[in-house]
Amino acid sequence: MSVISAPDAAPAPRRMDANISKVPYLPGLDGMRAVAVVAVMIYHANSTWLKGGFIGVEVFFVISGYLITLLLIAEHEKTGAVDMKNFWVRRFRRLLPALFVMLLLLSIWTAIFERDALGQLRGDLLGGVFYISNWYQVFIGAGYSASNDFAPLRHLWSLAVEEQFYFIWPIVMVALLRKGSRRIADLSVWLFGAAVFVTVVVAVLYHPGPIDADPSNTPAAYWEIGGRFISKGDALYLSTLSRSSGLLLGAAFAMVWRPVAMMRGPLQNKAHALDGLAVVGFAILALMSWKVGFIDTFGDNSADPWLFRGGFFVAGIATLLIIAAVTHRDSLTAKALSGPTMLWIGTRSYGLYLYHWPIYQIVRNTAGTKLKFHEWVLCMVATAIITEISYRYIETPIRKGQLAAIWQRRGQQSRRSQNRGAVLGGAFFGTALAIFAGASLATAELKQNAVDESLKQSAGATCSVLLGTCNGVPEASTGPEIASTLELAPVASDGSDTPAEGIPETTVETSVPLPAAPEKFAIGDSVMLGAADELKAAGFIVDATESRAFVRGIDVVQALSDRSQLPQELVIHLGTNGPISNDQMDMMMRLVANVPKVLLIQNVVPDGTYDEDNNLIMINVASSLANVEVLYWDGLAQQCQGDCIYQDGIHLKSTGAAYYTTLIETVLADGSLFS
Repeated sequence: MSVISAPDAAPAPRRMDANISKVPYLPGLDGMRAVAVVAVMIYHANSTWLKGGFIGVEVFFVISGYLITLLLIAEHEKTGAVDMKNFWVRRFRRLLPALFVMLLLLSIWTAIFERDALGQLRGDLLGGVFYISNWYQVFIGAGYSASNDFAPLRHLWSLAVEEQFYFIWPIVMVALLRKGSRRIADLSVWLFGAAVFVTVVVAVLYHPGPIDADPSNTPAAYWEIGGRFISKGDALYLSTLSRSSGLLLGAAFAMVWRPVAMMRGPLQNKAHALDGLAVVGFAILALMSWKVGFIDTFGDNSADPWLFRGGFFVAGIATLLIIAAVTHRDSLTAKALSGPTMLWIGTRSYGLYLYHWPIYQIVRNTAGTKLKFHEWVLCMVATAIITEISYRYIETPIRKGQLAAIWQRRGQQSRRSQNRGAVLGGAFFGTALAIFAGASLATAELKQNAVDESLKQSAGATCSVLLGTCNGVPEASTGPEIASTLELAPVASDGSDTPAEGIPETTVETSVPLPAAPEKFAIGDSVMLGAADELKAAGFIVDATESRAFVRGIDVVQALSDRSQLPQELVIHLGTNGPISNDQMDMMMRLVANVPKVLLIQNVVPDGTYDEDNNLIMINVASSLANVEVLYWDGLAQQCQGDCIYQDGIHLKSTGAAYYTTLIETVLADGSLFS
């Protein structure tokens, strides 16, 4: 049934003030979209340029909630019903054409140039077609913080959230507007309360602290569902329910802030006051974009607590302050955001968002690699050109129902021209490419990315001090025994676990063997993990894991010290995943003061903002302590002969791993360096 109306409600008669519910074109909202999409594109290019640029997505959510609710209220008040079929058809005509074109072009590119990624692309493509990308990414663990993959469709998660909202919200609105319900303005209170509730739930479910790529290392950071581990951080960021606060805030605001009604009331002369609110809103969003990241400042892969403990809600409120101003036709904010450039970007924001990420991925190949400035400029030029072609010749004609007529005219012109053969040849070639891409996708083998595969294979050569799996030191005699006391609760006579009443608890002393301190020990992150097999063969005990920050390495060394297991030779390679503070380095050096040989390995972080400072801290430490030496990996890595490092410029291939291990052995063997 295409039309749903409120129960027992007859169509509302047309009144003199029916236009009060009309939704006029609001160019300032397009200007807001322009600001939001630019912030997102900068963040996606290089997160060090704008740490929290992803906040722009929340701005989109609030605008969508506001506009869609305005349209539904206007239609209901004008006709007494909501034409569901017409609403969904309009949404599909607005969104699907560009999406399908992008998916087709990307499939062809991948089938020709990235064939190893076709298996993974197949699932992402199906998730995009059915607008469930966010749930698919949560399920397979390829969430917002995942790296190393050629992931050209990861950005579709936000479009999935919006499309799911577009599908469900009209049905909810009809229920809210049913006969006997409170006034529309009163309903906004309930929607605002729902947004607050979502915010509180997200804050409660949020996991503070590090998120290791291996769930067994940080089990509290994951939910286990049907034997599958789901990252809490990624799930809370990507899921429709946890990201609904912005949509709800926009919907609530639409019920109390209708542009036409506002211009007929006392607020019509309050444009400057609303401009003041907009300044506050922009200041909040700018501060969040600069300071609040998805990963916190400790660099240990922790989700930023400010983001999940009210950050999304604050961004939503700030967006509402700006909407309040741009919907007033006399405000300076509306005028400032309605310039030609802002309108060009804003009206094409959907296409810019849709096309920019695949183009980024084609240039950098892996999701976690940061673009250089000149690469970003080239990507933006390509994105703008493709977006304009899509907007002018695909999106706009289909949205206006003019595509058939346009193509009919072009067909007539081609039949009269000399280029008919070229047109037919082009059509045949395009169709052949599409068939080739489809067949390649359907038959492609599912392959993991090379970096992840390498790290998974190397993980078998590592252990974990904190999890107690490094106690069995190979070829080392057992050290002195330490006494351990276990308290055993007596068992009830019926065999249950309940202690028998009146029977005292029994204390039993046992002895637990403490392994002798190892000769060589290596602590690191995923760079060292890639060389774990080679290091183990060289006699090292290796405790290396992905995304480990320096502060987590301190925990490992502290545990070794507490167990009297500090080695004779200790290699530390940390600092790739975040900054090292002087206090952290001082703490580490106090712990290793009695280790005869400590080797710190410098870092290589392409386009990083903290690696130079980290490396300088290591040099300063080595110059002041006799037992500490530095391996200048940032320079020596470039001298490796052969295919040594993956395209991300960080992780080691087998040749690089052997070279890396040889350098470590060479420095440690030169006793003069530690004298």
